[in-house]
Amino acid sequence: MELLLLYTACVILLVSSLYLLRLFADARHNLPPGPRPLPLIGNILDLGAQPHRSLARLAERHGPLMTLRLGAVTTVVASTVFSVDLADDDDDVPGGGSSASASAGDFRGMISEFASVVGVPNVSDFFPVVAPLDLQRLRSRVARVLKWLHATFDVLIERRLRERESGEPPKSDFLDVLLDYRSPEDGQGFDRQTLLFLFMDLFTAGSDTSAITVEWVMAELLQNPESMAKARDELDRVIGSKSEIEESDISQLNYLEAIVKETLRLHPPAPLLLPRQAETTTEVGGYTVPKGTRVLVNVWAIGRDSKVWSEPDKFMPERFLQSEVDLRGRNFEFTPFGSGRRICPGLPLAVRMVHLMLASLLHRFEWSLPPEVEKNGVDMMEKFGMILELATPLKAIATPI
Repeated sequence: MELLLLYTACVILLVSSLYLLRLFADARHNLPPGPRPLPLIGNILDLGAQPHRSLARLAERHGPLMTLRLGAVTTVVASTVFSVDLADDDDDVPGGGSSASASAGDFRGMISEFASVVGVPNVSDFFPVVAPLDLQRLRSRVARVLKWLHATFDVLIERRLRERESGEPPKSDFLDVLLDYRSPEDGQGFDRQTLLFLFMDLFTAGSDTSAITVEWVMAELLQNPESMAKARDELDRVIGSKSEIEESDISQLNYLEAIVKETLRLHPPAPLLLPRQAETTTEVGGYTVPKGTRVLVNVWAIGRDSKVWSEPDKFMPERFLQSEVDLRGRNFEFTPFGSGRRICPGLPLAVRMVHLMLASLLHRFEWSLPPEVEKNGVDMMEKFGMILELATPLKAIATPI
């Protein structure tokens, strides 16, 4: 019993000593201010179920550049536009240093499973020493999903190759485009493995993002009928009686573009972007960001910063009509897809898909809310994960025009 008490006391003493040493080290490094961390777990409990909102509230108290201890990992969070120093300095803080036949339901389920697993906070990110143990079985779950998706895509590719060999006419879809591609340097096409990974990127990183963004847009428009009416008037003027909307029409739909921008300002798909890591020690805003520090940019907070945006919580597409602010990361007050070398590579595809889907939905249908939703209001509660989505799926009535 005495040995157990002695052992416990030694462990407590060791943990306390390490905790105090870390606090002193932080002071010497001139790190940005932040909430005082707890021993061992640091500030993990401060994150809550919606880290982007929790971090924005903490920034109001500790400043727009603050330090958190997430387990054993030092993390600097930027919540204002001076994060240009963090987001764009490529040298100092670069971006991180079986057979199958699938039904649509199976496929959608696997994509949802992938998104839910990736969005779960991973203990290994906070305590790297336990990473090999895979305590939450996240690695094994991701491996299972990836194996299923790879097998599904492999079957589709093999089937298409056999169709081509038998002389069937091409379908002119994305797979045919990839199979026909030839490098201008050596005339070689994509190998099988590259095709598999391209499909993985397309379906895991792109499809949900675009669909969820359109859902957010419709949720805002159904609560702001004046904005929806303006968008439909613009579509009637530009598209007229055409049955299909073409990509070339999008450049003329300025108000629709402003609606998409305003929605992405309020509801960025990845509110904290992807974590970065400082490869060298650098100075930001008068503070030191040591080498190895994890860096988060809270674009959700930046998009609602009252110092940058008037009436930041109000849905107001008109703010973008006379503005040159765009989605491509050149304006650091508005970077829903990131910026610099590590900007989202799917940005051009996502923008086209969102605009085309939204224009088609508004041009071909009248939209209204079901009576029970209209009575209680649209539930705008968020669900934090790999992508920020509505916690309660939007319900709406579409009436063909």
